[in-house]
Amino acid sequence: MKILRTAQEGLSSLAANPLRTFLMMAGTVVGIAALTVIMAIGKGTESQVMRRVENFGPRAMMLVAGGGRTIGPPDSTVTTLTLDDVRAIREEVPGLEIVTPQAWLSGAGLRYEAQQIKATLWGIEPEWHEAWNWHTADGDGISHEDVATMARVCVIGSSVKRDLFGGADPIGQTLYVNKVAVQVQGVLERRGVMGASGGDFDNRILVPITTAMRRVMNVDHIGGVRIITSDADRMPEQAEQITQLMRARHRITPPVEDDFRINSPLAIAEVVRGTSGTLTMLLAALAGLSLLVGGVVLMNIQLISVAERTAEIGLRRAVGATRNDIFTQFLTESLSVTLLGMILGSALGSGISVAIRQLTSMPIVISWEPLALSLGFALLIGTFFGVQPARRAARLHPVAALR
Repeated sequence: MKILRTAQEGLSSLAANPLRTFLMMAGTVVGIAALTVIMAIGKGTESQVMRRVENFGPRAMMLVAGGGRTIGPPDSTVTTLTLDDVRAIREEVPGLEIVTPQAWLSGAGLRYEAQQIKATLWGIEPEWHEAWNWHTADGDGISHEDVATMARVCVIGSSVKRDLFGGADPIGQTLYVNKVAVQVQGVLERRGVMGASGGDFDNRILVPITTAMRRVMNVDHIGGVRIITSDADRMPEQAEQITQLMRARHRITPPVEDDFRINSPLAIAEVVRGTSGTLTMLLAALAGLSLLVGGVVLMNIQLISVAERTAEIGLRRAVGATRNDIFTQFLTESLSVTLLGMILGSALGSGISVAIRQLTSMPIVISWEPLALSLGFALLIGTFFGVQPARRAARLHPVAALR
């Protein structure tokens, strides 16, 4: 009961000086709010990484033209990746379930009657549908016969269907891809947008890879190869085999850099985590600095408070309060300030996190971990920076304090 009464006196003192209390908790509020936002972004990034790995395919790899970058589209200036490379991979690297080439052309001009749009052109083989688990919702996909005959046919995404044909049935209609006439024979399943980048998966058109290379793009190289392994555990070994094979075929020797790269779920995860990790570390350092500054401010204001309340302390000692009572009162004030700052900071951080999620495309996940960590920080800061003022107050001699 005595401890509770002493704690109540400490809280009453805080309530009697709201401005001082606010100044003491300001740093804690900012630091805890920043910590809450950081952890929400970190959790969201981790969730996004797992979704990207799942979307990419746990047994999938992409051999892409152009070295240097870890992820991203192929380098259109690199022309060394060819269909012969695809055949070599199929023949010389064991344990691969699907090896299917792809040709890309961003911003291809599509026209149907008076309607004109830009879309991404993909030149593919029939295995593409299985490799990406992306099939047609209506009509037919690209067939081996289409590839063999350089057929003037296409499969369009749902966004292309909407923008060019409106509510009309596009199957059997002829549209133009960079002035090359192709007949629509299928419409892809809808996929939506690609997460934070906001790109439209469905704004694309598929044609046989031979049609893309010979009739539309007039090239003899490809942009990449989608590879599905039969055993995910063998992926690192197979990636190394493909790397050595491509180096040999492209006559690449040290110190010349590779003119290709291999993307895998692990590579994607490492890049995303590395980027978000750097940002998280920077923000965490700022949050830690804010908490440290808040603790120092708390200690200094409490020391000033001790000096201002010397008479009060002396009077309490004179009427029977022990040093432990005084110590408990001032430490309770410090802990109360940091705990209240933790509550306000957590609420502020959660509100900011929700606002970020609503106003931007950043991945945000709000969980209970920041609250537990914030509670630990609040207790640590309140205790560490509150002990010195509490000890100074407790050591005041009642007679000297009353002078």
